[in-house]
Amino acid sequence: MKPIPVYFMPGLAASTSIFERISLPKESFEIHLLEWFLPEPEETLASYAQRMAAQVHDPTAILVGVSFGGILVQEMQAFLQPRKVVIISSVKSKHEFPRRFKVARTTKAYKLLPTGWLQDVEKWVKYAFGDSLKRKLHLYEQFLHMRDKQYLDWAIEQVICWDRATPDPSVIHIHGTHDEVFPTKHITNYIPVKDGTHAMILSKYRWLNAHLPTILAQE
Repeated sequence: MKPIPVYFMPGLAASTSIFERISLPKESFEIHLLEWFLPEPEETLASYAQRMAAQVHDPTAILVGVSFGGILVQEMQAFLQPRKVVIISSVKSKHEFPRRFKVARTTKAYKLLPTGWLQDVEKWVKYAFGDSLKRKLHLYEQFLHMRDKQYLDWAIEQVICWDRATPDPSVIHIHGTHDEVFPTKHITNYIPVKDGTHAMILSKYRWLNAHLPTILAQE
């Protein structure tokens, strides 16, 4: 039997290197990695999702998205016929956002975020004080792929202003019990990963490698 194609979409600005420790049985699954690209000026999330969907060569492939990538793969469904959509450390509707996201949307405070500093993260590493901060900045340097201010401003607005009101019941949601970005008290109908944080695609890869094959293979 031909392996099932599985397309992985990383989180906001992240590179596909966040999936470097994810492993699926090669006889059953064929991994493909999707990368962020620059949005057009004033581009809608639906339009961007359509352009990303064009990179999926099998319309029935499984889609797996992390964080903002999880939001995007849900939008990509409109342009494909995926056999399964799995989101990790993400949300299924605007009602799963924490209150601070809703406040940011109402006040438009997200427009004040200094996204330009991410373009020079190497300089921050050079001048950072303390080993802990340096380690965190090195992680940003390693895993951030899209640092363009146009993309970052656009992506943050798309997350904050995502307007899906009704979750798709077919979406499979995997979520860490200690997710600090999307706390579980706002999340419903999910597969819990004990002690998983928002970055559990990196820290809980062993759990994912052990359970993803079964989750993806279920009818």
